[in-house]
Amino acid sequence: MPVQIFQVSTLYGAATLAASLDAGQFGPRDSARRLLLISHNAEIPETALRLETMTGYERIAARFDGTLDWNETIHPYHPAAWAPRPEEAPLWQRVLRTAWDLGTGPVELIVESIQVNPAKALAGAFPESTVHVYADGLMSYGPTRSDLAQSIACRIRRVLHLDLVPGLRPLLLSEYGVEPELVPDAAFRAVLAEIAEEAADDPEIARAAAAEPTALLLGQYLAALSLLTAEEEEELHVRMLRGAAAAGHRSIVFKPHPTAPARYSQALDEEAERSGVRLTVLGGPLLAETFYERCRPELVVGCFSTAMLTAAVYYDVPVARVGTAEVLERLTPFENSNRIPLTVVDHLVADLEGGEEPAVPGPAPASLTPLVRAVGYCMRHKVHPGLREEAAAFLAEHHAAPGTAHHFTAERLTQLGLPGGGAAPERTGTSRLRRGLARSRRA
Repeated sequence: MPVQIFQVSTLYGAATLAASLDAGQFGPRDSARRLLLISHNAEIPETALRLETMTGYERIAARFDGTLDWNETIHPYHPAAWAPRPEEAPLWQRVLRTAWDLGTGPVELIVESIQVNPAKALAGAFPESTVHVYADGLMSYGPTRSDLAQSIACRIRRVLHLDLVPGLRPLLLSEYGVEPELVPDAAFRAVLAEIAEEAADDPEIARAAAAEPTALLLGQYLAALSLLTAEEEEELHVRMLRGAAAAGHRSIVFKPHPTAPARYSQALDEEAERSGVRLTVLGGPLLAETFYERCRPELVVGCFSTAMLTAAVYYDVPVARVGTAEVLERLTPFENSNRIPLTVVDHLVADLEGGEEPAVPGPAPASLTPLVRAVGYCMRHKVHPGLREEAAAFLAEHHAAPGTAHHFTAERLTQLGLPGGGAAPERTGTSRLRRGLARSRRA
């Protein structure tokens, strides 16, 4: 019997796969043996929250014929760093087939983030396997962050993604001719409801519900990504609380990132006391979506978390952003894969501190697609040369517009010779000499 290996590292990603399975996107239930391969990719996996301990995991795991642990299999190597060398691939495939009792039949791979390990390592160990990529967040709308070996790219059949921004088409893997495929909204919403049902008796949820909150603040732990310092992120959360309080919310819940330090909530406690609001910290192993299902908030505030768009699209909850422009301004390098999520949220979601009314974003406005494609071209212009004319036309008209200018840097526009950049720097004599010699050798 064929084997399908589904690699996951987050419960949100596992829920996406569960919805795809329920929708029949991987064929009938008895068409293959299905294995859930769990990887813990945190910097120190041993100290991070384990996927298996999160509320709702058992419901997801029940859809598979068995579970596997990638970290345990490759111990003592780190899953983000290890991959078999090409000459070792046949040996490692035999090792994995034996360790996981795969037999000798065909293996199909369903992975996240194919451009990095462990997905890349799996594809290398099974060089004859068909590959499906699923994207569980806003990064699917941006370009592939790094080049893929053609031996992997030619095997990718599709990109499965959630319709977080209806009307916006993903750029991910499009340079390899891979087509995106939507995971049905109804199927994903049903899986989230199933996870929330599992949390019916969770004391953390019960405590939060008892506070009758009307607003939820989402922490992302941006310091871990070096996008902010720990002190700046702490202040960002405080600003979220101030904004929600100013909007009239008297009972607020803060959902920290699982790896965030405890002192974040302490700073919020102090600000809540000053602002005269009731603050509840939801720190258990729960998806934010479980809170949406149980408590039905009137507002969700974040920086650029995917959970903001989930609240709007699947629960019809108004959302607002705080700090997005500042993070976008200091994001380096320009091709940083967080740039497209920041661009999307900055363009779609109301600015809480700017006096904009929180709202549920509708389908992508006509202005979003050209902006995302222009940013995507500037991020990865070498792999998307076909977007140059479109990007140039957009920038010629909009590069100085208030809603557009901060998404681009003059340095990058100058480097690419696009509208909004300065004059190209004059070439040095040494550079001209080298080019002249190169031309002479070619002649």
